[in-house]
Amino acid sequence: MSQSHQQPALSKCPGCEEPPAAGDLFCGACGYDLSAVPDRPHDRPTMAITVPPDTAEASAVPGAEAVRWPAAAETDSSDVPAPVHRPSDLPGTDSGGRPLAAEREQTREPGPAAEPGAAVGQGFAAAGQDAASGKEFAAAGRGPEPVGGPEPAAAPGTSAVPGAAAAPVRRDDPAEPGGVEHSGDFAPAAPDPRTAEHAAAAAAPVAGGKVCVACRSGRVDPDGYCENCGHAQPRERDHMEQELGSVAAVSDRGLRHHRNEDSFAVSSTALPDGSPAVVAIVCDGVSSASRPDEASAAAANAANESLLESLARGTHPQQAMHEAIVAASDAVNALAQEPAGAMEHDAHRHQNAPACTLVGAVMAGELLIVGWVGDSRAYWVPEDRTQPTARLTEDDSWAAQMVAAGLMNEAEAYADERAHAITGWLGADAYELEPHTAAFKPDRSGLVVVCTDGLWNYAESAEEMAAAVPADAQERPLRGAQVLVGHALDGGGHDNVTVALLPFAVRPQGAGSACETV
Repeated sequence: MSQSHQQPALSKCPGCEEPPAAGDLFCGACGYDLSAVPDRPHDRPTMAITVPPDTAEASAVPGAEAVRWPAAAETDSSDVPAPVHRPSDLPGTDSGGRPLAAEREQTREPGPAAEPGAAVGQGFAAAGQDAASGKEFAAAGRGPEPVGGPEPAAAPGTSAVPGAAAAPVRRDDPAEPGGVEHSGDFAPAAPDPRTAEHAAAAAAPVAGGKVCVACRSGRVDPDGYCENCGHAQPRERDHMEQELGSVAAVSDRGLRHHRNEDSFAVSSTALPDGSPAVVAIVCDGVSSASRPDEASAAAANAANESLLESLARGTHPQQAMHEAIVAASDAVNALAQEPAGAMEHDAHRHQNAPACTLVGAVMAGELLIVGWVGDSRAYWVPEDRTQPTARLTEDDSWAAQMVAAGLMNEAEAYADERAHAITGWLGADAYELEPHTAAFKPDRSGLVVVCTDGLWNYAESAEEMAAAVPADAQERPLRGAQVLVGHALDGGGHDNVTVALLPFAVRPQGAGSACETV
């Protein structure tokens, strides 16, 4: 039987710092094993040791005496006189490849006469100190002076040995007159990023590729990684911003998704009478479908191009919006037509066609036209926040169908786990394409918010959306869109977030708004 060691009393537990009870082997608060605490040492290993001051400093202090070191023994342990060696007695070469003094005496031509009182054959300055500058140096890093006096000084930037190439050496001395101050380190292999020269070089584009966003100097390989620091580069669609006159849009990947499956398009054109028309399209890729990012991009581009062409031709804006949604649907359907070899990688690709939702807004003349398929939304926020706000679209979703059928109220429907299941989308596997369009004629100035559910999930009602829109969004739409994206990210950023803002300015007329829905 082994005998347990008597542990010293502890004032507090090492794990949770709670005072343990007397005789406890384990902490009652955190369960820490108190028997594993080592004994307190009995010695004092940290006692202060008085270090004698330096000779030069001691001599400068009044009343201080220099350190007196004992004289070296004249004999070794065998009572034999200790041999004395000088640098000139050791054959070989120094660190620069030059022969030592013993060999140099046989090959060197006689030099100038030594100064009176100079020690002949002395290879090092006294006490490891440079005789000219007074700086200390390492004895192993400096060669001895030749017998008969010092060698002639070499020209600046040249080697002291004839025919020897100049090599970089460590410099511990201060800056040379008219030169750059030395740091005492070897020259770095790569340019210092803190220098102006490196900053200018980093700002210049790398030949044949993009510049790394992390180190600002490496080239990004085709896989999206920096060849210098290995940092993964953000995708181009992870965060997108665009401002075009009075319309602006921002899209962000969010905090949970590995890619941004949203897309947008903003543009402007002129109607046949010369008046301006502004367009904003926002699309949300369906994550459960294949290639949702490609579907949203194809739909946004196709709808935008169709609107620009139709509006410039004189088509009514509402009819132009309907045709744009059909063109977007055709573009997404075309993605499902894969070549025969594509099925080898995904046998169920034909059952999971690319799909997305779409919402768009057009401001033309005195009309505001919105169109949508799916659950992306458009909101109206008046410039005068005392006036009522409105949601301009109705979701193609399970919850909206339950509310429309009178089976549930809105709160009950959207609390159901099936609430966000969409019943309409753009894609080859959609049941039937039913583009929704609505025309409004606002009687007061306001702001149109066009967004995906990545934003309205954090500001669902019209009042909540109006509260999230900054007060100056009418004059600064890009900043307003940035603030709204930040609102979604602060709320958790569970989905991709895309929002476009279109300021609508009219003269106050005092009449009610006219609305026509198709």
